[in-house]
Amino acid sequence: MHARIIDGRALASAFRASLIPRVEALAAKGTRPGLAVLQVGNHPASRIYVQNKVKACVETGLRSTQVELPDDVSEADLLEQIQVLNEDPQVHGILVQLPLPSRLSADRVLQAVAPAKDADGFHPINMGLLAIGTPRFVPCTPLGVMRMLERENVRVEGRHAVVVGRSNIVGKPAALLLLQKGATVTVCNSKTPDLGDVTRRADVLVVAAGRPGLVASGMVKPGAAVIDVGINRLPDGTLAGDVDFRGVSEVASLITPVPGGVGPMTIAMLLENTVLAAELSVASTGRT
Repeated sequence: MHARIIDGRALASAFRASLIPRVEALAAKGTRPGLAVLQVGNHPASRIYVQNKVKACVETGLRSTQVELPDDVSEADLLEQIQVLNEDPQVHGILVQLPLPSRLSADRVLQAVAPAKDADGFHPINMGLLAIGTPRFVPCTPLGVMRMLERENVRVEGRHAVVVGRSNIVGKPAALLLLQKGATVTVCNSKTPDLGDVTRRADVLVVAAGRPGLVASGMVKPGAAVIDVGINRLPDGTLAGDVDFRGVSEVASLITPVPGGVGPMTIAMLLENTVLAAELSVASTGRT
């Protein structure tokens, strides 16, 4: 068996194109969806990510605002800037680019974003809505994973899904989304004994552990769909996922590459959340 590679770039491009009619419909009512990306410091990788997000906004017709703050910005000044964006009627989605400097509280910063403008889906209110099965803004990466599975006609209902990683950004919300689609879900973490014994039972395997090459071919059930969320920079400067792509490709039926897999879909979902926020804002004002 040789896995079919899921082209995340092509899927993301098609999905962004599907957002354009929604953007144009909002523009016809006098609203141009706006995304504000707030970056602290000049982290090279973060700068590249922000540039990619801004480029995607422009291509899809969204208004994009970049707010760059110095590395030594105080937490009070950062929170004040977020409040300015919260009150800006032209900003519908706010993204705080992570990671933040360690001296800043990421929890306090993310909770300062208005839940109605939480394009990342990280606010506790939006996470709570997801947990009870009434999602509004869903974290972008796990939402992108689910869209990929849907577009590739991967059946989730009644199947065993295993998520490796328990972060609030990917692992936990991915598990909730899979559970809500009818999967039997197992979540693994760094304390899971005999990880391979668990992953070998997965029909759908989502790996988001942040450890390059963690999942080898012998840890995968033949014919499984494997979604590699990991993105790790190796000493030689190349990027690698959490899955041994070459080996697992010989066992799985579907697999995502790194780069070019989940990453582009994450950005597409960020745009979808922003468009949804704009639509909800228009609906709340009674404009038709």
